[in-house]
Amino acid sequence: MERGLRLENVRLSLAGRELLSVDASVSPGEVLTIMGPSGSGKSTLLAFAAGFLEPAFSAAGRIILDGMDVTHLPPERRRIGLLFQDPMLFPHLSVAGNLLFGVPPGVPDRRARAAAALEQAGLEGFGTRDPATLSGGQKARVALMRLLLSEPSAVLLDEPFSKLDATLKGDVRSYVFDRLRERKLPGLLVTHDEADAAAAGGPIIRI
Repeated sequence: MERGLRLENVRLSLAGRELLSVDASVSPGEVLTIMGPSGSGKSTLLAFAAGFLEPAFSAAGRIILDGMDVTHLPPERRRIGLLFQDPMLFPHLSVAGNLLFGVPPGVPDRRARAAAALEQAGLEGFGTRDPATLSGGQKARVALMRLLLSEPSAVLLDEPFSKLDATLKGDVRSYVFDRLRERKLPGLLVTHDEADAAAAGGPIIRI
């Protein structure tokens, strides 16, 4: 089985106008960065890969994950995780509750897994906290650990560092990319920031 994420001859169009064309493979632990101006279709590419493409757009090509064509599968069956600009933590759940939400149903020792994830994120003892009391960097780490607990086979990153303070960006970037490398997960990053692309350390496609 071929491991990794493949964007096979993907072409996205809006009202008959082609936005982008990408043919690329992302190996396990590698991050492919897509750079381009606003409106160039970067986030639309992530939506197509994740299965959330708006009906106004048309798409051609295939999304292959670990050798399987997932192009027509519903989002929940693709095993593709998403990390956004906002951490999108559930305000009605504690930090531990947010992490538990990420653990698939039926997985044994769910609470132990969530506790281990908190410890790995350097947030041991934060489980009962309200997410609103966390710093921006702490929220970003919780969001990433929640995503990893869902056991994705690939991760899409939609400008996830753009709203962080400049002092936090470097640390959070390193944390995210180190975790993807550790887990050998292929990543697809869209960003305007050259520093993001440099930190990702993988190939770059400019559109």
